[in-house]
Amino acid sequence: MSNSDTFLSGLTVTRRDLLGAFAIAAMASAIPFGAHAQAAAPASGTAQAIADHFSGVTTMQGEFVQFGPRGEQTGGKFFIQRPGKLRFNYDDPSPMRVIADGKNVAIGNTKLKTWDLYPLSKTPLSLLLAQHIDLSAGMVKRVKEESDLTTIALGNNTVFGNSTITMMFDPKTYDLRQWTITDNQGKDTSVMIFNVKTGMQFDDRVFRVPYESIPGTAASRD
Repeated sequence: MSNSDTFLSGLTVTRRDLLGAFAIAAMASAIPFGAHAQAAAPASGTAQAIADHFSGVTTMQGEFVQFGPRGEQTGGKFFIQRPGKLRFNYDDPSPMRVIADGKNVAIGNTKLKTWDLYPLSKTPLSLLLAQHIDLSAGMVKRVKEESDLTTIALGNNTVFGNSTITMMFDPKTYDLRQWTITDNQGKDTSVMIFNVKTGMQFDDRVFRVPYESIPGTAASRD
């Protein structure tokens, strides 16, 4: 797959668009996070309780609607298994697939039969899929508590540069409603999730990355 600037509108993927493929949130303007945002003070007990609840949800599946930085929109189905596993199946006519198997993230084009591979640990997605989200750690950029929404922004400048992941939760049920990823250029990709179910079991094939179709990646499967 060639590197171009047309992730959602075309059939190719860039490193910047990789971040966009993982974003789940409402519109990007919900909460701005500047490139030089400072780490927040330790989160409140309520915010940590929400993070603990989310960490305890080991499996999720549902539907999503994604909004790109240029206003493009698409949707599909998602599957999550903590720690480290995720799959996005985009609705037709998009040929895209995103699969995280706990070690790597693969972005595939089912029409062109091509894949790009990235280490999971180098993407903010690793924070979302972590075994436990600790809001006392230095990765916390900001926590905002409102009556109808609790927003938690995480990042690590050493690993992700200025990229952040912003997760939004229902403060009453503690359920994840949306998340946004802001890339190093300050561009947001946002997606909201709905019809979410938890507690199911997935076949291992759901999160299987087709390494045999990605040249030079045989060692990455182990």
